[in-house]
Amino acid sequence: MPGPVNAHLDFGYPWWLSYGHLAVLALSAAGLLLGYSRQWSKWPMILFGALTLWSTAVFLLIQFGLDINGRASLPTQSFIRSGTGRVLDLGAGTGRSSIMVLASRPQATLVASDLFGDSFEAHFGRGESPQQRLLRNLKAAGVDQRASIVTADMRKLPFEAGSFDAIVSSYAVDHLNREGVNQALAEAARVLKPGGDFLLMLVANDRWVKFAFGPLLAHGGIRGSAWWAARVKEAGFQVLEEGTSPATLYFLLRR
Repeated sequence: MPGPVNAHLDFGYPWWLSYGHLAVLALSAAGLLLGYSRQWSKWPMILFGALTLWSTAVFLLIQFGLDINGRASLPTQSFIRSGTGRVLDLGAGTGRSSIMVLASRPQATLVASDLFGDSFEAHFGRGESPQQRLLRNLKAAGVDQRASIVTADMRKLPFEAGSFDAIVSSYAVDHLNREGVNQALAEAARVLKPGGDFLLMLVANDRWVKFAFGPLLAHGGIRGSAWWAARVKEAGFQVLEEGTSPATLYFLLRR
């Protein structure tokens, strides 16, 4: 059975993503107090007040709305409705999407795949080996017995055709350039069984992301849903469902 929610989970997101707005809040609040004590004019006070409100609102959004350090929930319950099968996590990182699938589909097994290279360290920092960090989170969530870890490039997967019943990819494919995106989607189509599901989750450059981070999280640049829909169709996928949640654009695809 899965362990207690968030028990010992550490997804390793950088401090600025999880807590950076607290630094802005501390500075803006200090500016407000200083301005009040020295009776500054209204415009500096308005600026510091706006920064204080913004940083407070964004911090609460990240911690409680997006719950960035907590367990993720499937954006659609239509993914692997049977509840069983062998799943591939493309770009598993520190395991948030792997845990999401295994916790919601307790009869499924999963291969967590990532290149675990420079990009991993750039996003999650240095420390113990990437594979050890991923395994530690899988164990903390109580799902490690149904998961295995494979080091692989999503653009050239080491699996035979039709090896998986389903695929999930969460905020990974959108790090690639257009050629890389096409390669990764083609590989996903190759290793997925006919009729299999592919849940593709991307960072959406929506109002939530723009409000909280500006351009910092725009993995796909100006790519929108139409761009991604065209790419997945070119790779041979059928779009069953498209939707959004805060900071996320997702596609449920069928091979």
